[in-house]
Formats: sequence, structure tokens, C-alpha cells
Amino acid sequence: MNRFLATFLLLICSVLAGCATHSTPELRPYSAEESKQLAMEALNRRGLSFDEYQQKKAELTAQPQKPFGFDRQGEMNAERRGMLQGRPS
Repeated sequence: MNRFLATFLLLICSVLAGCATHSTPELRPYSAEESKQLAMEALNRRGLSFDEYQQKKAELTAQPQKPFGFDRQGEMNAERRGMLQGRPS
């Protein structure tokens, strides 16, 4: 009988201790840096084109948008050999 009573009391204490703890994390507002980091992570998962991504990133980081694009020579063939403007291709 003592063993049954001890097991029963241990079970009751465990249940009451489990009910007394909070299962939700502490609710607090995000800091500005945390909000910015979450927005950047969401932006990375959106699958935007390069230009759209750079535009949204510039908006989030509050930096002036730099123009991106190809130069006047366009794309370079990997098999092309020689020198362009004094540098190897």
C-alpha cells in the first residue's frame, strides 16, 4: 500500500507541476534589429528576380539603390580568349 501511495503522490505532484509552468515563450516586442533580420529572411525565401530582390533589400536596409545590369559588352563567352581592357578574360 505504501508503494501505491508514494507512486500516486508522485504522479499528482508531476501533474500539478506541469500545469503550473507556462508553455508559451515570454511575450515581448521584437527589437529593431530582430525585425530587420526577420524581414531579410522572409525576403530571401520569396524567390524574387535579382532586380526585385535588390530593390526590396535596399528598401529594408535604407540604402540607396545601386543600378545593376550588364556592361556594354554584354555576356562573355567562357571560351573567348584574349585581353579586354588590359585584363585577361
